[in-house]
Order: sequence, then C-alpha cells, then structure tokens
Amino acid sequence: MNHPGATPYAGRGRRGRLVRRLLVVVLVLVPLLEISTVVLVGDAIGGWPTVLLLLLTSVLGAWVIRREGSRAWAALHDALRSGRMPARELADGVLVLVGGVLLLVPGFLTDLLGALVLLPWTRPLARVWLEAAVARRLLAPFGGPRRPGEGPPDVVQGQIVD
Repeated sequence: MNHPGATPYAGRGRRGRLVRRLLVVVLVLVPLLEISTVVLVGDAIGGWPTVLLLLLTSVLGAWVIRREGSRAWAALHDALRSGRMPARELADGVLVLVGGVLLLVPGFLTDLLGALVLLPWTRPLARVWLEAAVARRLLAPFGGPRRPGEGPPDVVQGQIVD
C-alpha cells in the first residue's frame, strides 16, 4: 500500500532494493571520498590553502550559478515567448541547478562533477545524458526508447469498428 509521502520506488521489488542500495552507497561513499580527497590536498598544499580553495570554489560556484542560471532563465523565457517547446532550456535549467548545488557543497570531487555539469562547453554532454535518462524513464512504459536487451512492447491485435 502506498503512503501519501512515499517515494515511487520505496519497497517495490528488485528496483526498489537497487535504488535503496545505490542511495546508501552514495550517502556513505561520497563523503568518505570527499574527506579523503580534502585530506590528500591538505597534505599536499597545507590546511589553510585547502580551506581557502574550498571557499573559493563555493564562491565561484555561486557566481557561475547566478550567471548561467540567468542565461538559462532568459533562454527558457525566449523559447516560451516564441511558442516552441523549451526542452533544451529546461534541461539546461536542471543542469545549472544540479551543477550549482554540487559546486556549493564542500569538496573537490563534487566541485569537479558540478563544473562538468555546469560549464557551457561541457553541459551539452551532460544534457545528452540527462535526455537519455529521462527518455528511458518516461517513455519506456509507452513503447519508447528501452534499455538494451529489452524486447519490443506488448502488441495487442485488434480490429477497429466504427
């Protein structure tokens, strides 16, 4: 039975277990990797320079979010005003938000990932990945793009009667 606030995958068989395991790995592994990286950088360049570098990347992240976010918002506004579907602009907005949050989180690995998602010359690659993930999740139940190895959608033979 679904609870009003339950996540769509909570307790749903194999996929739900996979999502929970992935979440646990991310919540445990990412902080451990970030701490290890900060310690290694601190050993290499010293404690205060490491803290300053972390603060600098957060400030840079806030600046880039503001700059790229306003560009993404303007592009979305232009697309809506011209009457065309703003799929690219929405994807850019999501990527700017995700990349900005990753840059604001203290740590060098999240900063690197955030920069890859956020920078204008690497964002098209992230956009392709995002579009493929959305297509796989949203369109597969309707016979759209499927994962490799999955068969064609079920076909029901019928006859049209007026």
